[in-house]
Amino acid sequence: MKDETAATPLLRARGLHKTYYLGRTTLEVLRGVDLDVARGEFTALRGASGAGKSTLLHLLGGLDQPSAGEIWFDGEPLGKLSGSALVKLRNRRVGFIFQAYHLLPELTALENVCLPARMARVSAAEAEARGRDLLARVGLRDRLEHKPYELSGGEQQRVAIARALVNAPELVLADEPTGNLDSHTGGEIIDLLCALRTERQATLVIATHDARIAARAPKVVELADGRIAGN
Repeated sequence: MKDETAATPLLRARGLHKTYYLGRTTLEVLRGVDLDVARGEFTALRGASGAGKSTLLHLLGGLDQPSAGEIWFDGEPLGKLSGSALVKLRNRRVGFIFQAYHLLPELTALENVCLPARMARVSAAEAEARGRDLLARVGLRDRLEHKPYELSGGEQQRVAIARALVNAPELVLADEPTGNLDSHTGGEIIDLLCALRTERQATLVIATHDARIAARAPKVVELADGRIAGN
């Protein structure tokens, strides 16, 4: 018998539009995007600045809602989820890695990583064990008690990666994860993401204009003027 779960894309988007209204100005960012992302797949979203990469990533992860169209996560339409159900999905099944890191400045590296686990009501001991393991895995075993301002950009990005993985999400969404980093550090981040994806059997979608990431991704989706090229 065919495994229907395996055959169903983890993410499916159809007819996505996103329009912002800025006073009298209308900004149409996405103009009818269709996209499937298979389970365990590594997809790179490429395109120039302003092409709609970050907007699409935020919609796929339930951080924002489309103006039109629908997104299904594991066969379930995101548009029909209640606010609390959407929060739970984002917390437990989706990991976000932001270009600007978004680490809380008053918390240590370990506390930042543990935060999503504590929000998921994981015990303090278990959350700390996960956090220590992940920070060691990303090469920050000796930086657990450092606060963000005491870390380099590459180190902060590694903390953000560990935080995104602390609840073992099925889907990892990364927005320009090498955008603020030098070439050497950016290469290390790419290697780390690829290794952790394989190790944890996660689905990885990266929005980027970095050709090095596109070269590593088995699937590359090009966005131009709010549409997927070729569609």
